[in-house]
Amino acid sequence: MLNLIFVFAIIISFVFYFYFKTKQFRSSLPIAKNWYKSKANIGFGSFLLFFGFNQAYLFPSLYTFIIVAILVVLGILVLIDNTKKARHYGQFVEEEFRINR
Repeated sequence: MLNLIFVFAIIISFVFYFYFKTKQFRSSLPIAKNWYKSKANIGFGSFLLFFGFNQAYLFPSLYTFIIVAILVVLGILVLIDNTKKARHYGQFVEEEFRINR
């Protein structure tokens, strides 16, 4: 059951990543591009996090836990960094949309 939850979270985070990456490529406004990029990277960070937890659940061995530790730390760092970036760019996106209409 826990494996299904991890797989569902992995799929949702990948869809989240793909959606915002597509929005990034389609946007012509620079601040909006950066905002979409940071939101896509939040999806990527959560993908790394959930993938690492899933692997630790499926294959409990020492080597797996070493790799999972790297993936989880990297995922958390990506999540924290891009959450800060998304908040920062989010302040200016509405103004940029309003100016460039």
